[in-house]
Amino acid sequence: MNGRVITDRYELATVIGQGGMGQVWTAYDRRLDRRVAVKLLRPDHMAAATVAEDMRRRFVRECRVTAQVAHPGLVTVHDAGSDGDDLYLVMQYVEGADLSDHLAEHEPYPWQWAVAVAAQMCAVLAAVHAVPIVHRDLKPRNVMVKPDGTITVLDLGVASVLDTDTTRLTHTGSPIGSPAYMAPEQAMGGAVGPYTDLYALGVVLHELLSGNVPFAGSTALGVLHRHLYEPPQPIRRLRPDIPEALEALVLRLLAKDPQHRPSGAQEVYEALAPLLPARGGGPTGPMDPTRPFTRPLAPWPERASAPAAAVRVPPPPTVPPSVAADTGASAAGRPGVAAAVDEVKRLLGEGRITQAVDLLGAILPAAAAEHGEHSHVVRVLRKQYATTLMDDGQYRRALPELRRLAADRAAEAGPADPQTLQYRHDVALCLEQLGEAAEALAEYRAILPYHESARQQPGADPSRAFGIRHRIGHLLLTMGDHSGAYQQLQNLLYDTERTYGPYHPLAGELRRALTHQQQIRGR
Repeated sequence: MNGRVITDRYELATVIGQGGMGQVWTAYDRRLDRRVAVKLLRPDHMAAATVAEDMRRRFVRECRVTAQVAHPGLVTVHDAGSDGDDLYLVMQYVEGADLSDHLAEHEPYPWQWAVAVAAQMCAVLAAVHAVPIVHRDLKPRNVMVKPDGTITVLDLGVASVLDTDTTRLTHTGSPIGSPAYMAPEQAMGGAVGPYTDLYALGVVLHELLSGNVPFAGSTALGVLHRHLYEPPQPIRRLRPDIPEALEALVLRLLAKDPQHRPSGAQEVYEALAPLLPARGGGPTGPMDPTRPFTRPLAPWPERASAPAAAVRVPPPPTVPPSVAADTGASAAGRPGVAAAVDEVKRLLGEGRITQAVDLLGAILPAAAAEHGEHSHVVRVLRKQYATTLMDDGQYRRALPELRRLAADRAAEAGPADPQTLQYRHDVALCLEQLGEAAEALAEYRAILPYHESARQQPGADPSRAFGIRHRIGHLLLTMGDHSGAYQQLQNLLYDTERTYGPYHPLAGELRRALTHQQQIRGR
């Protein structure tokens, strides 16, 4: 027993997991009288003070975004915050065994079980990639198999918190993640996306079918080198009983080039569906992961079946009654725009970003009807709406708003206008976060000449041009152009040192990235 109580509510009991990221404890929720799991992270033990503070802010944001994803295959987030020097994340306590232990207990793993596990993981990934969220550290230790056969994915968003930039390396020069399950673009420090999780899914599936990961080695660098350059061994050479279609799917998931992998988790699921066990057939036993497919409505032996929870469809966003009352809303229920904007500012000041997003989305049509679609008021609201969506991690919803803003501003002020370029930069960022690497690369390249031209002016700040060049380099890594990426980052390092000196943080980060790439490629 630990005896420590987090925020006078969560009483820690025993450690059930420990690693470089922190610890996971079983705990007792005093307020709701239930068992929970608590993950503790110590930013000050993993990063410098300035980075640790950024990590804390990102932790709150990622927890908020993660909590919005509702799926039975994801662990439920109950609470999050900080307690002293620790960041804490309170989650549902999941009974069962992690997939690594489950594999060890049932090796050789029936291929039907592997298909059933992978199909459930696809359902989870389809939900989180739609947000979009990239797991970045998908592996058997982060997947629980519950007694009823369903799986639960853990640690969603945690790797993203620790890696405060989607492409930034740690102080040791290594990318965040587990080398055995790391996609080539992630191994090289490139931009990650949904395609990165699909590669990890392929590694997990290969491991379930063969008993081993496809690429092993005595050192992390050796493993990453194999991910980058060695083809995986076709699984039927190890287990001839595996269907050819399943072998072909694993090889597609393990493609070095993200563009050669399946287009998304839904496509992988559809490829797995014909291979799923028929109801009443296939291997059975305790903790059978095929059970959700073979007997989806049957109660587990000696367990009472729980009634299905009613599905509640949330209503569309509405304006808070306080705003409507204070603004003299029309008969249609539309508030005055000015008061609604004040309410949005209040919500943002209190950190209630999701409510602010909903309110902005609700008042935009009213503002357009009152002031005109191209009025200054509507543009300001649309800009705030897009910015708030990005702050909330809702890149898919922000993208069309930003594209409209960019087009309107370019028509009015020209393509070189700073605000036009800012909107287009945000478009590229959204595309990158959505996993559209080729489109993001094209957008960054299109706006770079304007920023390079501005950088040449006396007294100009080159940080935006340098930042875009940095993104281009990492996207080139993702697209498999390793030589082009190396040259891009090498040139950026030269300009950074000439402008800021050799001890600037960006210069240090670039040197680590280039050294890391050389180490992997030069083995």
